[in-house]
Amino acid sequence: MKKFILIYFLFFGLNQLFAASTKTNAVSKEIKGQLVDYKTRGDADEVEISLRSKKSNKTWIVETDNDGYFIFNNIPLGACEISIIDKSYRPEKFQFVTDSNHLEKFHFSTPFYVNLKVTWLFNWGDKTVFVNGKKIIKEHYWSHITAKVILGLYGFCLLLIFYYSVVQISLAIAYVRNRKKRLLLEVITFNPATAPKVTIQLPMYNEMYVAERIIDYTAEIDYPRDKFQIQVLDDSTDETKDIIAKKVAEIAAKGINIQHVHRTDRTGYKAGALDAAMDQVEGDFIAIFDADFTPEKDFLKKTVPYFENENIGVVQTRWGHLNKNYSVLTELQAFGLNGHFAIEQGGRNATGHFINFNGTAGIWRKACIADAGGWEHDTITEDLDLSYRAQMRGWKFKYLEDVVSPAELPITMSALKSQQHRWMKGGAECFIKMGKRLATYPGLRFTDRLHGLAHLFNSSVFVFIFALSILSLFVLQIKDSFSDLNFVIQFGSFFISSTIFLAFYYWHSYKDKKGKAFNDLFRFIGRFVQFLTVSMALSLSNAVAVIEGYLGIKSSFVRTPKFNVAIKNEFQGNKYDKKSLSIINIAEGILMLVFGFTAINRTLYGDLGMVPFHLMLTIGYGVVFFSTLKEIRKGH
Repeated sequence: MKKFILIYFLFFGLNQLFAASTKTNAVSKEIKGQLVDYKTRGDADEVEISLRSKKSNKTWIVETDNDGYFIFNNIPLGACEISIIDKSYRPEKFQFVTDSNHLEKFHFSTPFYVNLKVTWLFNWGDKTVFVNGKKIIKEHYWSHITAKVILGLYGFCLLLIFYYSVVQISLAIAYVRNRKKRLLLEVITFNPATAPKVTIQLPMYNEMYVAERIIDYTAEIDYPRDKFQIQVLDDSTDETKDIIAKKVAEIAAKGINIQHVHRTDRTGYKAGALDAAMDQVEGDFIAIFDADFTPEKDFLKKTVPYFENENIGVVQTRWGHLNKNYSVLTELQAFGLNGHFAIEQGGRNATGHFINFNGTAGIWRKACIADAGGWEHDTITEDLDLSYRAQMRGWKFKYLEDVVSPAELPITMSALKSQQHRWMKGGAECFIKMGKRLATYPGLRFTDRLHGLAHLFNSSVFVFIFALSILSLFVLQIKDSFSDLNFVIQFGSFFISSTIFLAFYYWHSYKDKKGKAFNDLFRFIGRFVQFLTVSMALSLSNAVAVIEGYLGIKSSFVRTPKFNVAIKNEFQGNKYDKKSLSIINIAEGILMLVFGFTAINRTLYGDLGMVPFHLMLTIGYGVVFFSTLKEIRKGH
């Protein structure tokens, strides 16, 4: 009996062990599904896919048939993962689980939608390897390395743009904090008895449309006449010099101290004219106005008293906009300039950092100019250059946001690009000239060095914006080609914060607020998007200007054409605003097509991540390109 019981338990145990072993090794005889092309909705035939059993970690590879069906046989039950590994399709992964109900078959009830790659750039040939006896295609080694280099450059551009936005938001915060303090400050009053003598300089070159206007406005400034001098620094080579001579004679006949200083050459351009006239300056203080400005009568009374502080070398005022409502283009310029004159100038001044004289609508202490080394013309932004030399010498600059000096905004795309080219190139030239000196000059605060270098480097942001836009086209190809690098690309979304920071920056300089919060915010968002769109499209021409500045490529001082118009029906043309189709214009048209095609293509494939960015670039380059064509066709 005991022997029978022992045999029974031995048989029962072996049976259970066999059953457990059978259950452990249970397989699904057939796993079947179908692939469908997402775009065409047709069968995706001859597509290589792999199946990995998470239980055994073994991989099987098959290819879909002519109807898009795939079949895997004898796959262990449990968690599995199907991957699209065909080089012609985007890498996709699908998870599923089989159990004892699927011993015979596991058929997917719905098809898997797959996307063809839209890449061609990194198809440098394949490397074939064998895994578990199955052929697997891997990307070309050097194409993978190239992709990593491109992602590195892309990330570098994102990082520098992010740094730029951090500096801007720090200035915005400083501006907001200081704005409340400014309201409590006592206003300095003007005392005619102690007023110093002031010379107003009006540098001009072929300004026939606005020469008379600026002279008239300057002559009407309310200031003791015995302490008041006007110098018209005229480098004109056309009929402007006769217009100026006539107007100066007319003003002089009224008893106003005014001189017409005409040069027969343009050595040093504007800086040369300012420097050449220094020995004829009668005042201890020098106010400078460009030809398109219309200074208020009380300009000197509001600014001169600040020089009672002997450490003040410059008083700079904010630019107003005479023709802001002329067009969307002028409104966008006003939007951008308000950011500079409120946040950048106000924020830097509030924290004691270096600011710049803006070339016009400000007053210099004559002794400050001499102490800093005088006007130099080895850059085309002599104002920025002299500003930094003076402040490194210890002079303080005062910025008055509440004192507005109205000026004219360029009304044509060509005039705007000419102005931007000079500013951007000059900024780069000053960075090359002053950067090392600023970083090593003794006695400066670390924060002054940091903000100063960021200020001088500002124009370079357009190089990185342009590079980022071009690299984004390659990044999309990388995204399609290398699934293992996709995680790197996702970090780019972090830099959406750069846009948020800039929105905060421009919101606090936005001058068109009506008082109703929702309406103001709605209008601001629209204007901000428009501004970014056009600014990104100007990045090509601005980047060229910056690169010229860094390479030391010299060019003449091309002054911005002035128009003297406030509404469109007043415009009758401008002989100085010369236009022709350039290589840059053609490139802008090509970029419009490239980014437009990419935005449409990606939308069709459902990859919407960069579509808004590329759509903005398409619209921006389209606006710049077609505006240029329209101006060339009309001849103005």
